[in-house]
Amino acid sequence: MSKSEALALERQERNRLEVSLKLSVSVPKFEEFAKEFVETYAVTNNKPSEVETKKTIIDKHLVPFFGEFRLDAIGPQQFEKFKAKQVSAGLAPKTINNQLTVLHRVFTVAKEWGRLAVVPSMRWLPTPLPEFDFLTFDEAARLLDGAEREWRPMLLLALRTGLRHGELLALRWDDVDLVTGRLNVRRAVARGIVGTPKSGKGRELPLSPETVAVLKELPSRFAGGLVFPGRGGHMLTRGECRRPLWRACHRAGLRRIGWHVLRHTFASHLAMKGVAIKAIQELLGHSNLEITLRYSHLSPDIRRDAVTLLDTPAPTIKERMVS
Repeated sequence: MSKSEALALERQERNRLEVSLKLSVSVPKFEEFAKEFVETYAVTNNKPSEVETKKTIIDKHLVPFFGEFRLDAIGPQQFEKFKAKQVSAGLAPKTINNQLTVLHRVFTVAKEWGRLAVVPSMRWLPTPLPEFDFLTFDEAARLLDGAEREWRPMLLLALRTGLRHGELLALRWDDVDLVTGRLNVRRAVARGIVGTPKSGKGRELPLSPETVAVLKELPSRFAGGLVFPGRGGHMLTRGECRRPLWRACHRAGLRRIGWHVLRHTFASHLAMKGVAIKAIQELLGHSNLEITLRYSHLSPDIRRDAVTLLDTPAPTIKERMVS
C-alpha cells in the first residue's frame, strides 16, 4: 500500500469511528423514539386509521417489551424473545407479524434519521394462506331474498360492486351517478375515522341495471348525504350492520358470514364468469395482482367442469380450420 492509500484508509476509518461515537452518544431508548415515530413519521405518512393502529401496537405491545432498551441494544435475539412471548400469549402468527412490521418500520426510520447505524435483521413467522369464504350464485340469491327490505340495497350493492364495508358506510350520493350508472369510491371509514380507501386512491365502478333500479328507490336519495344512513342521518357502525346480515343468513338457511364475504363473492363470481383477472383487480382496487388472485376463487363445480373437458375428443384438423 502506498502512503497516499494508507492516508485515505486512515481518513475513512476515522470518519467511521466518529460516526460510531456520535451514534453511541445519541441513540435513544426505544420508548423515546417510538413516541417521536408516531408523532412525526406516522401522522405525516399514514391515514388516521393507520396511525391509530400503529399507536395501539406500539403502546400495547412494543413499548412494554422493548421500551427501556436503547435502539442499538435491540437485535435478532430480542426479536425472537418477543415473538416467543407473543406466541405463548396465544396471539395468531398474522397478528404477531403485523406487530413485527411496525417494529421493523420503527428501526428503518431510525436509520433514515441517523439515530441508528444499521437495521437489525428480523424474521417473520410463517403463516398459512388465508381461507376465503364466498357464496355460490344460489346462496347469494337466497341471501338477498332473506334480507330485510331496508338492508337489501346495501347487500345488493356489496355483491355487485365488491365495495369494502367501510366504503359502503362512507358512500355519499355525490359519489353516485344513476344516469350514467357509475359510482366513485372516494372515501372509507375505519375506526370511526373517514379517510381515503384502503389502497390510498379512489376508483370508478360501473353499476348494473338492477343495482341502479334499487338505488333509485332509496329515500335517502332525496336528502343527499349518506347513501345508507342510520337513524337520524348518522353514519352506521359495523356493529349496527352485523346482526341484520346474520338475520338474512338465518332466513336463507346459510352459515353466518361477515360483510367481507360479500366482497370475496363479487370477485369469485366475476372469475367464474370468465372476467379477466386484471379487470377484477381494478374493480377491487388492489395495487397488487397477487392479492386479487387470492380473492378470485373458483367453485369446485367450475373446476370439475374444466377437468371434464379433457374427456371430450380433440377437434379434428378440419374442425380447427373451420373454427
